[in-house]
Amino acid sequence: MARHAAPSSDAPPTEPEKSREFRFPSAFTVLFVVTIAVWLLAFVVPTGSYEDNPDTGAPIPGSYARTEDPLSFTDRLMQLFLAPVNGLYGVMNDEGFIGPYEVGELYGAAGVFLFVIAIGIFITICMTTGAVDNGVARIAQRMSTRGPVLIAVLMVLFSIGGTTEGMAEETLGFYALVIPLILALGYDRLVVTGVIMVGAGIGVLASTVNPFATGVASDSAGISIGDGIGFRFLMYVLLVPVGIWYVLRYARKVKADPSASGTTPAAGDDELRAQGLREEVVLTGRQKLVLWTIGLTFAFMIFAIVPWAQVISGPNAESYSWQLDWYFPELAALFIVMSILVGLIGGLGEKGLTDSLVRGAGDFIGVGLIIVLARGVTVIMNNAEITGTILHSMENIVSNTDSGVFGALMFLINLPLAFLVPSSSGHAALAMPILAPLADFAGVSRAMVVTAYQSASGIVNLVTPTSAVVMGGLALAKVRYDQYLRFVLPLVGILLVLTTAMIAIAASL
Repeated sequence: MARHAAPSSDAPPTEPEKSREFRFPSAFTVLFVVTIAVWLLAFVVPTGSYEDNPDTGAPIPGSYARTEDPLSFTDRLMQLFLAPVNGLYGVMNDEGFIGPYEVGELYGAAGVFLFVIAIGIFITICMTTGAVDNGVARIAQRMSTRGPVLIAVLMVLFSIGGTTEGMAEETLGFYALVIPLILALGYDRLVVTGVIMVGAGIGVLASTVNPFATGVASDSAGISIGDGIGFRFLMYVLLVPVGIWYVLRYARKVKADPSASGTTPAAGDDELRAQGLREEVVLTGRQKLVLWTIGLTFAFMIFAIVPWAQVISGPNAESYSWQLDWYFPELAALFIVMSILVGLIGGLGEKGLTDSLVRGAGDFIGVGLIIVLARGVTVIMNNAEITGTILHSMENIVSNTDSGVFGALMFLINLPLAFLVPSSSGHAALAMPILAPLADFAGVSRAMVVTAYQSASGIVNLVTPTSAVVMGGLALAKVRYDQYLRFVLPLVGILLVLTTAMIAIAASL
């Protein structure tokens, strides 16, 4: 075949065949830009600090005072250079600066980083055993003739995964199972996205012990992951039925009138409908034991982190010495040990167990690095002593604000932040050090700020095109993004109103 002649230098430039599509930058790029911006901002923002309450460590309202600039230009360059290192393992030295080498109080994200890796290993090993996939398939088979009940049960299962372990990318593996099942029952592919994406998404929105949202945010806010768990569980109980009702409402309409479907049929749908359920799945004894182990692990984690002396009020509340008050180091150790146990029970063998362990750590290293980068931004602000100044400017706004209005504002402020930083962990580590102390000025629990953040992050991540979970799930379901938006936006509006109202009411109590 002849080659094309090279264009003459006198010829006009040719138009490119196809313009590049805009792609929103990744969380790493956003955090890099934020790091540079904050570092430059530290040159112009006046330095200042608050006095800390000796009992709680919280800043004392009204105690802000201007201070002299503590850093030279050379120091500032080193702060920028060392930001990721300080973000991972930062300690406070005798002069009050956070750095990686001196021995002192930990301010880095090493504990959270290792916990994220540990739970990533646990999730990967659990999925490798096949127990989770087969467990969901088994439930689907038993309810194959009861469409509405099956939809509700599957959404509850996905929501439990969302509220406990932030189930997101893991949902992508279930589309191959759910698509033929839903089509065989007379529904369309939008119902599939509703079952999986809305089910898990509302669970994440109302996270109770989700380590990637609630855990990281609570650590950054300086509180226990168990603080506020009662209200978050109430949100879960109230919002999940709303999502189920919405999806069922659409599903019934499509089954009664297929022409009312919001998506177009894909090639091969008739074959999938005929295929219906996959072959009969029988859970082995090993797989049943794995599922019980997974459930007991998360149940024990909840028991270990809940501050029972606060939950169980009364004259003898302080006598509950059996409460564990575990934090990230203990939880990381728990999930490492249980990962090994699950691998052994699941019959993975030495090679299968070690390969899954390494793969799980690798799959979740990106989440850990995002947390480290975000914490590095906080270290730059603290060492430059501009955190207090920013807090002071916000204190003037919220100090005379009604508690309910403050709660609603925290939720609304986090909506654009969630779009800019789609990683829930990065969003938490970046925003909580600034937003959480504002709760002290407004007389609101810091746990309420954590709840407002994770709710905003959960709602935005139901629709944002920067989410691999959304775009990957739609690709697997063969649903266009515009079709999905038309389907889900009314529900997002309902969730926005309900969540804003719930947070405002809870903050005012």
